[in-house]
Amino acid sequence: MNNTKTIVAASLLSADFAELGRDCKRAAEAGCDWLHFDIMDGLFVPSISFGGPVLKTVGRIAELPIDVHMMVTEPVRYLERYAALGAAGITVHVEACEDVSATLKAIHAQGIRAGISLKPATPAEAIFPNLDDVDMVLVMTVEPGFGGQAFMPDMLPKIRAIRAALDERGLDTDIEVDGGINGETAHLVREAGANVLVSGSYLFAAEDMSAAVASLK
Repeated sequence: MNNTKTIVAASLLSADFAELGRDCKRAAEAGCDWLHFDIMDGLFVPSISFGGPVLKTVGRIAELPIDVHMMVTEPVRYLERYAALGAAGITVHVEACEDVSATLKAIHAQGIRAGISLKPATPAEAIFPNLDDVDMVLVMTVEPGFGGQAFMPDMLPKIRAIRAALDERGLDTDIEVDGGINGETAHLVREAGANVLVSGSYLFAAEDMSAAVASLK
């Protein structure tokens, strides 16, 4: 079990895009640790979200590290650019890379954290060959591509399996979860072995964002 403190990453997909600077500041003041930045290409997932220009803006104004999640086919094409625009870490999908190992090495070559993610239908074992090469594993607890979905409790065994595999190798790697994370589901994923919690609508729609952050920790 990873004993690292719980890290809360505020998902900017749920921010008010007309007030992006304000919401980045709100997240920092409320006690969030990271800003989670979802990049979608309309191919790997149906939606299209942010790209380089928005990341450049957030990189300029953010007070928190930017955790970039690339839901993009062949993300290796963009790694150097996004690292230069302010990403503190980049997570790619095992399903989206022709050469997963080379992609992870390319992220580390930029001097930033490398993460690997897997969709709900992908078994935990699919990323086991890459566990020694990553700083973080992202388990999607909803289908990637849309915000505001309900948490999938059948992902909890996957989190446990990944934590067990990490423990077996003596790795203190972060496990991140994204999708339907709120005050009720946070304790379930933490108990299963996750320590980085991505939350969007639960945080940004809260009357008291600080209290919402505290409930996740």
